Amino acid sequence: MKKEIELLSPAGDLECIDAALYFGADAVYVGGRIMQLRAASAAMTDEALNEAVRRVHEKGRKIYVTVNCFADNGDIDLVGAYAKELYDINVDAVIVSDIGVLAEVKKHAPDLEVHISTQANCQNFMAARVYYDLGAKRIVLARELSIEDIAELRARTPKELELEAFVHGAMCMAYSGRCIISSFLTGRSGNKGECAQPCRWQYSLVEKKRPEQSFDIEEEGEYTAILSSHDLCAIEFLDKLTEAGVSSFKIEGRMKTPYYVATVTDSYRKAIDRTYPINELREQLDCISHRPYSSGFYFGEMKKNHYNDGEYRRTCDFAGVVLEDTNSEGLTLVEQRNYFKKGDTLELLSPHSLNVKLNVNEIIDSEGTSRETAHLVKERVLVNLGAELKKGDILRRRL
Repeated sequence: MKKEIELLSPAGDLECIDAALYFGADAVYVGGRIMQLRAASAAMTDEALNEAVRRVHEKGRKIYVTVNCFADNGDIDLVGAYAKELYDINVDAVIVSDIGVLAEVKKHAPDLEVHISTQANCQNFMAARVYYDLGAKRIVLARELSIEDIAELRARTPKELELEAFVHGAMCMAYSGRCIISSFLTGRSGNKGECAQPCRWQYSLVEKKRPEQSFDIEEEGEYTAILSSHDLCAIEFLDKLTEAGVSSFKIEGRMKTPYYVATVTDSYRKAIDRTYPINELREQLDCISHRPYSSGFYFGEMKKNHYNDGEYRRTCDFAGVVLEDTNSEGLTLVEQRNYFKKGDTLELLSPHSLNVKLNVNEIIDSEGTSRETAHLVKERVLVNLGAELKKGDILRRRL
């Protein structure tokens, strides 16, 4: 696989930034204080964003800021000053969906690189050319495109125009996420970062004259959450996306945990670098919470592994994160995230290995007392795992 492929990871906070960088992301994307199309919890303060830029650039990587909500009149009035702020703190690019926002960015910060969000639903070469002529450096492709569609778009657009595609994570049951169900049912617009995710609710069929009777919607005897999509997983055909002309592989998940970011980034980094068998990396992706996986629309009609019951599943729990390298006494300082105990077998998530199993030989609390369990959330404990671990490594426990 070509070296110029970029692995782009999400980050909702500084801990996710650190996880993405440690596990091999070439770039990260984040949300700032306005127009970032996610809940407020994924919006970085100005102070946090400045620190994120510093950390990312210190590692020689890139950072992109989402400014991709569907803008109303009041939003447009804010764009120019905000774009200049982002340029002044050395953000590498902004991701936009609204053509008015694009125009304002190029007017007030002409040297700030612009990427066109998947929310813009760019599905053809002519639209891509127009965005390029308006100053866009990159297109984040519509999620409805097949690999064949991408290859044709690539062949009929300027070589200087970069193409980015999602390879992993949640998908919306709407054109590239352009959905009004949440607005209609709850008054919370998914296109303004306030989605209530009604597509993941469970629905039944009701006949108008028999409101007291409801029927589950089934396919071949299995319950199906008809509005809840599968999650995307493209790790087994990254080579085909590369051949089609994609130069940036994007992981979805600015609302996700550092454990999620680390696991997915690690899996795709190793897949791109071809350092471990794909089947083992695909299995690692089951360790995180996810809906059933599919290949999305990359092969035309969506290919599903099995029926979607709308439920999340995982094979592991996030046990803890390593805060310091293992010391000379063989003890590792760990911040606990989920219960584990002496005698447990944990697995190591590390950019330097895959699926290494470790035995919990000893747990020592902050008072220096030997313990049988690590059961207090985010408590810091010294753990003897019989191996040397590095700061940033993660421990998980099989369920």
